[in-house]
Amino acid sequence: MPMRRLIRMSLATAASLLAVQAASAQTYKTEAVDKQVARVEAKLKRGKLKPDWESLGGFKAPEWFRDAKFGIFIHWGPYSVPGFANEWYSRNMYVPGNAAYTYHQNVFGPQSRFGYKDFIPKFKAERFDAGEWIALFKQAGARYVIPVAEHCDGFAMYASDMTDWNAAVMGPKRDVTGELAKATRAAGLHFGLSSHRAEHYWWYGAGRGYESDVNDERYTGLYGPAAPRTLPADNPDGEPNPSHLENWFPPDDAFLRDWLARGTELVDKYQPELIYLDWWTMAPRFDPYLRQFTAYYYNEAKARGQGPAITYKGEHFPANAALYDVERGKLDALRLLPWQTDTSVSIGSWGFAQNDRYRTAKSLVGDMIDVVSKNGNLLLNVGPRADGTIPEEAVRVLRGIGAWLAVNGEAIYETRPWKYYGEGTTFAATGEKSEGANKAFTPSDIRFTTRGETLYAMGLERPADGRVLIKTLYAGSPYLERPIASIELLGGGAVEWRQTDKGLAITLPAADDPERMPYALRLRFGGSR
Repeated sequence: MPMRRLIRMSLATAASLLAVQAASAQTYKTEAVDKQVARVEAKLKRGKLKPDWESLGGFKAPEWFRDAKFGIFIHWGPYSVPGFANEWYSRNMYVPGNAAYTYHQNVFGPQSRFGYKDFIPKFKAERFDAGEWIALFKQAGARYVIPVAEHCDGFAMYASDMTDWNAAVMGPKRDVTGELAKATRAAGLHFGLSSHRAEHYWWYGAGRGYESDVNDERYTGLYGPAAPRTLPADNPDGEPNPSHLENWFPPDDAFLRDWLARGTELVDKYQPELIYLDWWTMAPRFDPYLRQFTAYYYNEAKARGQGPAITYKGEHFPANAALYDVERGKLDALRLLPWQTDTSVSIGSWGFAQNDRYRTAKSLVGDMIDVVSKNGNLLLNVGPRADGTIPEEAVRVLRGIGAWLAVNGEAIYETRPWKYYGEGTTFAATGEKSEGANKAFTPSDIRFTTRGETLYAMGLERPADGRVLIKTLYAGSPYLERPIASIELLGGGAVEWRQTDKGLAITLPAADDPERMPYALRLRFGGSR
């Protein structure tokens, strides 16, 4: 890289860092933050769990989570107003060269005149009804609900004492998180929430480099430090490269204390049973604050008689301190510790986006079966419109999943993994954001779960001729300790079957099922072999 360019970059970065430091003094409600942090620190001194990984290492996944299997994630905020591309619009609209930057200028005008803050009055949520949402999610078969309490944009979707930029006083002028918590619990479902606050530190950094409202000191409460990157390139879509964590201007103590105050405020006000943390909490400077947050949350929740859990990405939690989460991806093998995958009904975005494409109920049911057989849960996201309505395509998918679970849920809920997760020719791509590499399941793909003495075998696609061969369950299989006594198709009664040295051959009854949805078989056993 030419020296002149390096010098220009260094000067630009230095100027941006000065802007960050100047903004820090005005970004936070210091008195409220200090009061909350002092309260947290005092409670930690008295708490059973201490803020160190050894103390936190006794975590076990709560039984409610292991039984629930299926939850709903909700991405909703001012980014739903433009509904362009994806929920990263709030960042990407400030990134020169990004499609959102160009779209914004063409539709709304320059970022100096119309910034992200100007979407907030348009985010009215006039048709939002928490009870209707939860009724739909329950109909879909979900057992827990996790709304995003604060996305990376810095707009709190709850009544916060730490910021005036929140939904209770701006935009909807309603405590959205509180309403969802109340409706979720009234429906007998488990309530959690997510925080993406960590990423806010650098979220609006691109807006520092030219004339935009990010540089207007009146709005630092929303735009925050807007820290610059210190490497010249991100990923093509404007998303910071996770491998660059050490090369970003590190978060200062003021931001980290604010992060801790906001997170523990959510614990105090909404008493979640599960908290989803996004990836940037793996940045090294977060570690002591992350340990404080985890100890505080677990202590408070357990004192209320709850079984709490935090989900994490990457490797910034020890495996024995929280639940592992894989974003838009699965695992290719059974995991001994419970885990979760989160994906969305829509393919391109987590939040509402115009002209987005949607997945089918069949593909998501197949993923659910695959994940549950490997000791995981499926957290499925929906992105409502700015007015509070859920897109018809998403409703259709959710109802399709619910219809399948109404018949076959016995093979999913309250089950545990078997000795072997399954068989077939289709293997899951593994790891974060790998779901695009997955291939469609075939009739040869079978997955297993157990409940007590019962074994469930689920086919991920119904064969056209109704003939199934489960090779794992051949006569004399070491996986079977007792002989099979009966086999039933859930929702369809007894089936014809015979066991040979090739496998367990089953003939399914004819069905009017043009989609060839997955099916579930219940196997019961007799005396000793």
